[in-house]
Amino acid sequence: MELKALDQRQAGILLPLFSLPGKHGIGDLGKEAYEFVDLSAQAGFSIWQILPLNPSSSGNSPYTPYSSFAGDEIYISLELLKDWHLLDEVPNYLQDLKRVDYKRVRLFKDRYLRKAYQVFLKDKELKKEYRTFVKGTFWLKKYARFMALNKANEGLPWVDWNDEDQNIKGSNEGLEAEIDYIQFLQYIFVKQFNLLKIHAHQKGISIMGDLPLYVGDDSADVYEYRKCFQLDDKFYPKFVSGASPDYFSKDGQLWGHPLYDWDYLKKTRYNFWIKRLKWNNEIFDILRVDHFRAFDTYWSVPYGSATAREGKWIEGPSYHFLDSVYKQLPKLNMIVEDLGELRPQVHELRDHYDLLGMKVMQFSFGEDERKVKYKIPQHCVVYTGTHDNATLKQWYEELDDKERMKEIMKGLGYIGENLVEDMLAYTLECDAVISIVPLQDLLGYGKEARINLPGTVGPHNWSYKLTSFDDYQNQIQIIQKMLKKAKR
Repeated sequence: MELKALDQRQAGILLPLFSLPGKHGIGDLGKEAYEFVDLSAQAGFSIWQILPLNPSSSGNSPYTPYSSFAGDEIYISLELLKDWHLLDEVPNYLQDLKRVDYKRVRLFKDRYLRKAYQVFLKDKELKKEYRTFVKGTFWLKKYARFMALNKANEGLPWVDWNDEDQNIKGSNEGLEAEIDYIQFLQYIFVKQFNLLKIHAHQKGISIMGDLPLYVGDDSADVYEYRKCFQLDDKFYPKFVSGASPDYFSKDGQLWGHPLYDWDYLKKTRYNFWIKRLKWNNEIFDILRVDHFRAFDTYWSVPYGSATAREGKWIEGPSYHFLDSVYKQLPKLNMIVEDLGELRPQVHELRDHYDLLGMKVMQFSFGEDERKVKYKIPQHCVVYTGTHDNATLKQWYEELDDKERMKEIMKGLGYIGENLVEDMLAYTLECDAVISIVPLQDLLGYGKEARINLPGTVGPHNWSYKLTSFDDYQNQIQIIQKMLKKAKR
């Protein structure tokens, strides 16, 4: 089935892969993902937006991964491996199925992935396909070596490894078997993901991936491309990422990613970034690029600072970077995250390349929006909320001035009796070319279904998981009517 272009009016659904139901402790690339695609197509959606699928490090945030290129093996479906005769049987994972316990799931899955690898070693056909994959995947060998070294060093950050291990051209002695196993995992991940994508396309669903702007300091990216970052002679960051102080946070936000050395990157025609964008653009149908404003100006905080207050604004690569990107990747299919208080130059940069920005309904009823009668522009992607927001139900329950919101919704032509339903309807019916709704908002779930609470670390983040699709199935006809009324 032909996929819709970004300039066609349509609707999408947001749900992280890890939030799918399943028997093995986390949503994965198996049959539940196919079922979700089928249900979403039946409902009338044409986009499935997910969060980054890269291998997460400590804290389990998909926004500080070990690699910008690799997939997290935790998403490999053991049931599909059984169907492919790489496993005889897989017992159900019997821990708490309502939350993802990453450490336990990794230990559980690794046992069976290693069993599958041993069977794979005797499969001539798969090994032939595997060798082709290894040969054609430019980042794979160095990533596999990095992760093998990470294991050999018991998870110690690479800046604390010995000189031999820190050397990107160092020896593989004693690592060969683990490197091959890690490469096998990536081969299986990509194979399973591509099969899911083919199925999604058959149902008319595009998969929207998510590309974090920054990368983690303890990552294969910084390890291999260390000249692309502002590092000292011991490879520690000189400056790190963050957000400036504002009305909501007097200290700002200290994210801690190493900052790019844009002067060096410019000399390479932004080679590292071109590789990131090209690979992810090939994996996904659409790419959401996070923190777009940093291409204009970014907040730079001295390494070791207690808060982000000590930072300052630095000019980003701006038009020179994006000119180079589109010259080298003319078919790049992306939208950009441009939320928050921004200077006009950010919007000018976005509009110069005719990029779709984002609007979030929960933040669309302030003074600036009042001046335009709370109308959502056509050239954007509108959300009820994102992974960083409260669910729509939680937002309403915690709203201070419910009467004001009811009056606003009445002014927009809604009854104003059920604010959650009105907000959902307006998100779908407004002028925005693309509307995307988290599944939790469609189903009226509360704070228990929130994905992430920014500024916090803990098991409450990145761990929400459905136990079944029953509620979704029961709402399909209602959703169909909503999308039809919204002409999406």
